[in-house]
Amino acid sequence: MNTETTASAPKVVDRATYQAELDTLRNREKAHTREGDAIAAARRRLPMVEVDATSPLIGPDGPITLLEVFEGRRLLIAYYQMWHTGHPAAEQCEGCTFFNSQVRELSYLHACDVTYATLCQGPYEESVRYRDFMGWDVPWYSARESIDLLMAGRGPFMLACYLREGDRVFETYWTTGRGVEVMDQTYGLLDRTAYGRQEEWEDSPAGWPRIAGGSSRTNGRPTAQWSRLEAGHSDDLGTVGH
Repeated sequence: MNTETTASAPKVVDRATYQAELDTLRNREKAHTREGDAIAAARRRLPMVEVDATSPLIGPDGPITLLEVFEGRRLLIAYYQMWHTGHPAAEQCEGCTFFNSQVRELSYLHACDVTYATLCQGPYEESVRYRDFMGWDVPWYSARESIDLLMAGRGPFMLACYLREGDRVFETYWTTGRGVEVMDQTYGLLDRTAYGRQEEWEDSPAGWPRIAGGSSRTNGRPTAQWSRLEAGHSDDLGTVGH
């Protein structure tokens, strides 16, 4: 990770001037929040499309269906984790690692009758070792057998929402790319700092620091892997038959 050390900084003003400019920005923030609420309302009114509830997946106890992934709840949020079969942990997707690593406490989702699960695009036995190495405890399944049906050419990142009606399953929403930023809090917090995400595409004043290549990969690995290695966890994923 390369961060410039000669970065500029915001101008210094008195508190009244600072507060006045912040108040102006706050009006834009509130408008943005209200527009987000309106978009969410429109999202709730989208039609839905039926998907095969018997789509096969593999979980910790072997074969399972998409319907069973709901764990009896009415709603399901699924993130489709990219996977490079046969590749070491260091070469796995830094973007998927970044987003999936930030989904932790699931009880609030469960309280709203929502299940969250990762549907990995790779084989179960190999990919679940990555989940365990990362210290994640989210439900994890291999969707490799059903990936063409469920993803239908969408991606590479994909977050999808489903509704269960009895033994039928319907897709109600999906997004990819920056749409999956809803999974993380890191970018939202960084956006509120003086230097933002420090990515090259951002509209920042001249002299603001930049992190070459972004912060999701550090020294050849997805960034979050380093703390696991330092804690002594093995990143040996092994291999399984294709």
